[in-house]
Amino acid sequence: MPTPKQMEKLASKPSRPPEPPILTPGPADDLTEEHWDSIVRDPRGQIRTGVPIQQRRLSEIPRHVLRVTCRRCDRIVEIQMVDAVRLYGAMRSGKMSG
Repeated sequence: MPTPKQMEKLASKPSRPPEPPILTPGPADDLTEEHWDSIVRDPRGQIRTGVPIQQRRLSEIPRHVLRVTCRRCDRIVEIQMVDAVRLYGAMRSGKMSG
C-alpha cells in the first residue's frame, strides 16, 4: 500500500502523456488523392454487370429466402428457395407471376 505522500505524488503527475488528436476529414474538408483513389478502387462500389436477379432462373439465385413484391398492391411475401423451386420449378425466372 503506498503512503499518503506517494499517493499525492502519483496524483500530481499525469499517468500517461496526452495523445495527439486524430485528424479526420469533415464534410467541408477536401479529400486527398489517396483517399479518392481508395474509394474508386474499392470492390464494393463496383457496378455489377451480371444478370439482374429478376431475370435469373431460380436455380441461379444464391439466396435461400426470396422476397417477392406485388406491383399492384405492394404486398411483400417471403418464400424459401426450396419451396419456390418445388412450386414453380428450378428453371422458372425470378419474375414469378402470382
